[in-house]
Order: sequence, then C-alpha cells, then structure tokens
Amino acid sequence: MNIRRWSAGVLAAALFVPGLAACKSEADSPGAGSTSAAEKPADPKEALLASTKELQQGNFTFTIKGADINGSGTVHLPSKSADMKMDTTSAELSMTMHLVFIDNDSWVNLELGGEMAELVPGFKATKGKYQHLDRSKLDGVKELSFDFADVDPASSEKMIKAITDVKQTGDGTYAGTVDATKAADSDLLDEDTVKSLGAQASALPFTAKVDGQGRLTELAVEVPAAGSAEAQTVTVTYADYGSATAPKAPPAGQVVEASEQLYEMFKG
Repeated sequence: MNIRRWSAGVLAAALFVPGLAACKSEADSPGAGSTSAAEKPADPKEALLASTKELQQGNFTFTIKGADINGSGTVHLPSKSADMKMDTTSAELSMTMHLVFIDNDSWVNLELGGEMAELVPGFKATKGKYQHLDRSKLDGVKELSFDFADVDPASSEKMIKAITDVKQTGDGTYAGTVDATKAADSDLLDEDTVKSLGAQASALPFTAKVDGQGRLTELAVEVPAAGSAEAQTVTVTYADYGSATAPKAPPAGQVVEASEQLYEMFKG
C-alpha cells in the first residue's frame, strides 16, 4: 500500500478515467515482545531506530493524517491479514476507500462523491459493494497491494534512518530534522512530494514519541509549501502493539468481482 501516492495520485487519476475525461473541459498500549525502558539506547537516533523494531512483528493499528489524507488501519501478520480505510477530497471529487487483505485474497470498497462522481455510471453499480481483486491484474499497482514482508504502512524506519539531527525533548519525546531526499522511497513522503520540495527536502523538521517500552507511537514531519501544495504536517501513529484484532473478509453478499474500470483507474 503506497499511502501517499493513493491520496494524491489516485484522486487525480480518477478525474481522467474513461467516462470522466470526456466530461472534464484529491497511544500507548501493552503488547508482547516489547523493549523495556532499561534497554532503550541512550543515543536519541538509535533509540528511535530501536522504536521501530516492534513494527516488524506486524501486530498493530495505525493512523496517518495530512492535508490531503486521512487514514487508519490494522496490520495482523499472525493471520496474514491487514486493512486500511482512507479518504481524500478535491474540489470536484471525493473518495473513500476500504482495502482488506487476507493471505492471497483482497477486496476494495470504493465510494466516489461530488459532481464528477455522477459522471461515472460504472461506479454507481458497485456502490456499497466490496470488489474482489484479481491478483493477475495487480502487477505494479501498489495502491491495491500489500507486502506482508514489509508491513509498516508509513516506512517509518526509512524516515528515521534519514534523520540528520535529533535530540530528546522530554520523557519519550524527540525532535530534529530529517533529510527526506535520503528516504524518497518511504511511504510517508513519496518521491513526487520530495522532488517538489527541492532543497527544502534536505532539512524537514520532525517530532517523534515512544511509549514507556520504547515503541514508536507517533512520527510527525513538517512539510513546507511547494508549488500549489500548502504547508502541512504528515503524522503517523501506532497503537495496540501485540493486541490488534485481525481484519475479516467482507460478507459474501457484499462482494462482486472488480470492474475493469477500477483497474484502469489505478493503473493511470
């Protein structure tokens, strides 16, 4: 799941899918396998790197928020399942999406709103339905895929490795700067965003929080205005380490096979 590209790129692509283009003239919680406070590294950057280790266990919930994105979800590697709910809005079109992944199966519920949505009759037919995805049609479509070998939806470890300056500001709180050009393949700030920032991308302010057991609970990066994009703070939070509830497949009565129009949208 490439979160940042979904929020901006897919919404933009939706405005040009067939049928539209012709009409147009985006906390703390207990858990197993944690690190005790006594084991937390003294060096602030090393402490933050260590704070991401529990994410690799793949048993947590998360939220991601920014100016153009609002999402939440669950990763539950013990059952090889995950889900994500996202919404984003432009002046012409709003999109709400729920993705569910269980082993080799996946489904998406995609709702469109706004005046442009009225011009897409194909999506009206699937309103309220989960579209079952054909894996053979998902090659290269990261927005509809989930890699169970790389379970962090925001690539926080990559971002933390790119930190250039950091200090501890309080009990479990940190602040500093990050060179986003060294983490352009992370999902918290995608490559297009980093390129648009130019030289500013090499020193973005960030803050981070860890819980009493040294696990990352929040990472927030301040993104300055660039081009037509307004300044924003992109924030990811993590919770329920070791105790997340495994996502379930949608009820059979709510499932249809995905339309070709859906695949075309995400390939655009």
